[in-house]
Amino acid sequence: MNNRYITIMAGGVGSRFWPASTEDIPKQFLDILGVGKSLIRLTFERFLKLVPAENILIVTNKKYKVLTQEHIPELPVENILCEPSRNNTAPCVAYTALRLRALNPDSVFVTAPSDHIILKEEVFLEKVNQAFEYIESNEAIVTLGIRPTRPDTGYGYIEVGDDQNASPIKVISFKEKPNKSTAQKYLEAQNYFWNAGIFVWKAKDLIKSFENNAPDIIKVLTEDESQFNTPTEQEYIDRVYPNTPSISVDYAILERAKNVYTIPADIGWSDLGTWNSLHAYLDKDDNASVTIGDNTHLIDTKNTIVRSDSNKMVVIKGLDDYIVVDEEKALLIYPKSHEQEIKQVVNEFLKK
Repeated sequence: MNNRYITIMAGGVGSRFWPASTEDIPKQFLDILGVGKSLIRLTFERFLKLVPAENILIVTNKKYKVLTQEHIPELPVENILCEPSRNNTAPCVAYTALRLRALNPDSVFVTAPSDHIILKEEVFLEKVNQAFEYIESNEAIVTLGIRPTRPDTGYGYIEVGDDQNASPIKVISFKEKPNKSTAQKYLEAQNYFWNAGIFVWKAKDLIKSFENNAPDIIKVLTEDESQFNTPTEQEYIDRVYPNTPSISVDYAILERAKNVYTIPADIGWSDLGTWNSLHAYLDKDDNASVTIGDNTHLIDTKNTIVRSDSNKMVVIKGLDDYIVVDEEKALLIYPKSHEQEIKQVVNEFLKK
């Protein structure tokens, strides 16, 4: 068990949750569910049931180091890996593997997002342990696959072979977020899973995979391998990390590697990527509306999500299929069906 580690990726901005999520305080540090704990805190506590705190690492942007310490004070400060630039997930994962190999050459680790919801925690932990056991005795990459329940266009998909009784199942290919008709075909084919972005791998095997499939990343990061897990690591990373290509781990490794497997996992999973997904997740009133905050009163308002944690009263009448988010410095009122526009609209407005 001492060779097992958890790495939680927490460097994103969560721009699709604007205006609650901002550059200064992104989604993973918010109590987005109204339960008194941030998403990163909930993720950390979930993984504490598998490994001790000293075997959990948080990989985040350098500017969120203090926030991470505030939300997870029991985490050793050296377990916060700080990226000096946002270069997507492949350099982030490679850096993590290099740190863990320097710390423990036999390390096996989970890479997981900091802002997902898992309702069936016991099943989830069981699946992660199953993945650990497989990786410890095989040179492979294992991902958890979620059986699709609808033709969702917001997720990547994992294609598997016909032998779905195998455990784990060999992955044929990874598919990018599809259009509606393609997603419907995936759903009907029954040999596709949603890609939840939860992976298990051996540090030394993953580094070898980077050497074979994405050598430009590993070459930059290993200019001086002796720096990892030393007091001068951060200074070194600040210098070399920004020179890595900006590319996702899906493109750099998963789509190119030949030894990827998936474990089907019915774990009550949601990535909470948008206000729509949060609306779908939370309990609703008789009009299928959701309120987050204590001072909101809805009248004849249907299929709407309202978030307000201010002290002022919020009274809304007659809305249907809307997002309403009231923050100190911004107010969003937008049709739910047009949610994908919000990021672009806000960016254009901010440029002005």
